[in-house]
Amino acid sequence: MKNLGRHILVEFYGCNKKKLNDLKFIQNTMIGAAEYAKATVVEDVFHKFNPHGISGVVVIAESHLAIHTWPEYGYAAVDLFTCGESVDPWDAFQYISDKLESNNKTTMELKRGTLDVANLKVKSDEKEKAFV
Repeated sequence: MKNLGRHILVEFYGCNKKKLNDLKFIQNTMIGAAEYAKATVVEDVFHKFNPHGISGVVVIAESHLAIHTWPEYGYAAVDLFTCGESVDPWDAFQYISDKLESNNKTTMELKRGTLDVANLKVKSDEKEKAFV
């Protein structure tokens, strides 16, 4: 069996509230996390809400890193989804954890796309081709 990707769901508690509401800081942190994990950054989009909170995503060639912040609670929800073998989402996790100054966190890792690749077949032009 092969996993196409790894998806880490993170709950960061007790974060620096000021940093959680700083759009440039959050954007730089998420891009920095992608670069630290040796991912290939494709594009990023971040939005600051009124009166507080930020949502953003860094699209990487290997999938994405996303964040949603609640500064009033010192909380951030983060998704770190990477595909392939070259990028370790735990590197991005450590980078973000250090930057947000979180004093408590919970994580859950999901294996995505668990496939029996040697036996997976799809139809293409009425011929069956096996992926190996």
